[in-house]
Amino acid sequence: MRNTYTQRFNVDYTYPVYFTRDMFSQKNSILRKAIAKCTGAESKIMVFIDSGLVKAQPKLIGKVKRYLKILPVIIPGGECTKTARNTEKIIAHLMNNNMCRHSCVIAIGGGSVLDTVGYASTIYHRGLKLIRVPTTVLSQNDAGIGVKNAINHAGSKNMLGTFAAPSAVINDVSFLTTLSTDDWTGGISEAFKIASIKDRQFFIWLCKNADRLAKRDLSVMESLINKCAILHLDHIRKASDPFETGSARPLDYGHWSAHGLEVLSKGRISHGHAVSIGIALDSCYAMIQGFISKEDLARLLKGLTACGLPIWDRLLENKATLSYLTSNALEAFRIHMGGRLTIAMPCPIGKTTEIGSIDINALHESLALLCFLAVTSKKK
Repeated sequence: MRNTYTQRFNVDYTYPVYFTRDMFSQKNSILRKAIAKCTGAESKIMVFIDSGLVKAQPKLIGKVKRYLKILPVIIPGGECTKTARNTEKIIAHLMNNNMCRHSCVIAIGGGSVLDTVGYASTIYHRGLKLIRVPTTVLSQNDAGIGVKNAINHAGSKNMLGTFAAPSAVINDVSFLTTLSTDDWTGGISEAFKIASIKDRQFFIWLCKNADRLAKRDLSVMESLINKCAILHLDHIRKASDPFETGSARPLDYGHWSAHGLEVLSKGRISHGHAVSIGIALDSCYAMIQGFISKEDLARLLKGLTACGLPIWDRLLENKATLSYLTSNALEAFRIHMGGRLTIAMPCPIGKTTEIGSIDINALHESLALLCFLAVTSKKK
């Protein structure tokens, strides 16, 4: 059992990211080091923990209390926590504990908890020091790594938010052992996303290890998360646009339709599973447009399904869904991108190109192809 981090990466603009196991073991000094680097010896600390994590790992509260000598605050997890009301509750806790700009907040949980605590921390006193401890596959390899914090508003996802780098991120794969199957597989889709547009060798590795990922091999998942985190950090550093002032958003590959499916399903389709379907759809489109080969499309779809991820949903059989995706979802994505539609596509697998429009006829052809391939894969 390891008690030291495997590696540390410093990125322009930002922060160290640590990889470890059993971070609240008394022998593990990573969190203490992270706190010492971002705050003074007399500074106050507050810890907020995802209620779903506490339910899955009830001994965690005691571990945190023994390690930090403070009692953490438990807050709701999941997308429902990303509200102004819950943000106000977090701020009330900060005020009641007289937290100041030299204080340090530690957020432990899934992406929604990191988003909400991060948002509250960045608007309170114009910003407190924040250490993120992501505890799901999705948050460890994607959501917890970047510089964004947000809550939902007026029915729109992530409508209110800030760009603010955390003081540190600590990825502890020990938290993943109690995840549900959906939460385990959901984050894998983001690995396929970034591999498809950034790293062909990683894409091949994912396809080869899909069965082991489906069987919840923790060492394989640890390798996946570490590689994903490095690729995301590398993009933030090299793209020179961490605050997304431009229109290029390659890390949103597969997301334009995924966001639409999340909305239309009213949360039935999780973000990770929606992204998997979105990647599958965009990859069919990419193949039809000549960006990727038939062989790579087949590898991708086989890899996704072998991991336990969906590539199709019954919602896509509804004409109203197709109308929504080709109008509302694309329009919402265009507005989100700053008024000019820019969609990332693999060209070929492992590299990225950007397109400024979607051919509706080719999109319908892509949907028909994906439906056929999804049905065919189920029969095998």
